[in-house]
Amino acid sequence: MKKILALIGLAAFSFGYSQGTLILNNYSQYDFSGFLIANNLAGGCYPFISSSLPDMVKVPANSHQGNGLELKYTNYRDQFTSSLYPVTQWHISTSSALGVSRPWNHASLMPNGVFSNNTRWATTKFVMYYPGTTNLAPDDFNGAITVTGNAGCYNASDNMTSTTGNNSAEIFTLSSGGTVITYIQLY
Repeated sequence: MKKILALIGLAAFSFGYSQGTLILNNYSQYDFSGFLIANNLAGGCYPFISSSLPDMVKVPANSHQGNGLELKYTNYRDQFTSSLYPVTQWHISTSSALGVSRPWNHASLMPNGVFSNNTRWATTKFVMYYPGTTNLAPDDFNGAITVTGNAGCYNASDNMTSTTGNNSAEIFTLSSGGTVITYIQLY
């Protein structure tokens, strides 16, 4: 009976901890190009999952929920068929070793799969460009941001401002009734 209760408790923890939705709103006048990273926030940093193909996801300037052009991932698998900016492969590390790449439809990445249940969207490492070019946006509008409480896994703040203060980025998570949404916002 104790084993059954322990398994039920572990399963409940896993489902309660699941990955959640990622929404990236790019309100800026520059194109976003960045790694999207999820990791275990409940203790230790692994598993660690990041976009792999493409490694840096591109979201054009002025792409947000207001005009229906936001990046939205409900999970590692379904983003491939539902997002305007799909990831074909995810890089997975379960330790400090190199890790492996897995396709978007790999069994371990399915909703309620081992990685979906044990990671949350946490970080982006990004660069901003003038629209349609590879020319860097002005004012050092690039860097890394990570959700509050993830600093032990990724050394960054949950917000940043460009050197002149003209542009900024933030990441935060909202939770309500078992629904978890992580927002990345660029201004």
